[in-house]
Amino acid sequence: MTKDRSSQVPAGTRPVAGPAHDGAPGRGQGIQAGHRSAASAAPGRPVQAAERPVWLLILVLGSLTAFGPLATDMYIPAFPEISAGLSASDSAVQLSMTTFLAGIVLGQLFVGPISDGVGRRRLILGGTTAFTVLSVLCAVTPSIEALVVARFLQGVAASTAMVLARAVVTDRFHGPRLPQYFALLAMVLGVAPIVAPLLGSLVLTFSGWRATFVVLAAVGLALTAATTLVVPESLPAQRRHPGGVPSAFRAMGRLLADRTFLGYVLAAGFAAGALFTYISGSSFVFERVFDTSTATYSLVFATNAAAMLAANSLSGRLSVRVRLNTLLSAGIGIALAGTALQVLLLATVGATMAGTWVSLAIALAGIGMSFPTSMTISMTLGRETAGTAAALQGAATFTFGAVCAPLVGVFGGESATPMAVIMLAALGCSAVALVGLARPWHGRGEPRAS
Repeated sequence: MTKDRSSQVPAGTRPVAGPAHDGAPGRGQGIQAGHRSAASAAPGRPVQAAERPVWLLILVLGSLTAFGPLATDMYIPAFPEISAGLSASDSAVQLSMTTFLAGIVLGQLFVGPISDGVGRRRLILGGTTAFTVLSVLCAVTPSIEALVVARFLQGVAASTAMVLARAVVTDRFHGPRLPQYFALLAMVLGVAPIVAPLLGSLVLTFSGWRATFVVLAAVGLALTAATTLVVPESLPAQRRHPGGVPSAFRAMGRLLADRTFLGYVLAAGFAAGALFTYISGSSFVFERVFDTSTATYSLVFATNAAAMLAANSLSGRLSVRVRLNTLLSAGIGIALAGTALQVLLLATVGATMAGTWVSLAIALAGIGMSFPTSMTISMTLGRETAGTAAALQGAATFTFGAVCAPLVGVFGGESATPMAVIMLAALGCSAVALVGLARPWHGRGEPRAS
């Protein structure tokens, strides 16, 4: 088990956020002061990037984390058109989604450790540029086979921005304000899966499926420009892993051997599995089981998303006064209670729209509270190799999400029970990982004042 360094600063690594993140200054003053100290602590950063306000940096980094969900969900409404346009089967079109998710998982596992040895900025720019080019290739692809290959590579490119955005936040900021920044990242990440299908449907209304990838290319180009102007190198040469890239990969084994770190990563991964289950199965439950209109389902989805985002924001605000481990435990507990309530209602009074709606809102609020806290704790524990820590965290999120999402369809979309049971099982596993491995009462991973 690795030594707990959550309250220490690793050798050769100076705090970059300074006293601005120990809660002493006011909110606005602290942000600006923290930004100035961060800029001065990392030689070699572009001056024009260092002078940007922190809120702009967080906005761009949050947008980078949304790469994956945006490219995953935006083209789902176009599946029938892609199938007809490329003379491909439905399963072949769905394979393009599977390969994209595989690219995200594998890409994070490689890019994260590599960045600990060579830095972040160049890899982010390479990833956004590659994403832009591959989006264009997807738009002009002549066959489903070419689309499947291009989507896998596009997933790898998207993973670069996603994993390194979290690493940059960890490099630059310390102390109690760190959870607030991660809460903002998690908020953008939570909005993306909601907005993406709506945006995809809007594009299809005015154009064909190929235009979806043209829009993704434009997003990639815009974020390449934003990264160039706003995101500095957060890991200067003197702070990079001294053993180079091979040693950075060995750090992955050390993090996985730390049962506490592994527990937090698994807890977040299983919670993500429950969220992906809801995203993939809720339309079947409300539109088929309860026979609601598309407009009514959109209202349900938006309301539940609002509950999740509100809990996310509340978690960030409470983090300056309440221990993160307490917030995380409460979040997982609330989510578990919401899904348990749904299963109980299904087993007693039967499926009702009101009961399902309220139960899911409670569950999503708990998940929304747990994401920024688990992200902050695991990244604090893995601060010495932040790229590797972010890679393991992100890979777990998308792996569990990809495994859980199709299960609702496998076990039947004509009943509300499969979605409820799968979510309950996933959140039960999340609670087991939290209690059995992470043991939050020990308080590891709490950000300390710099």
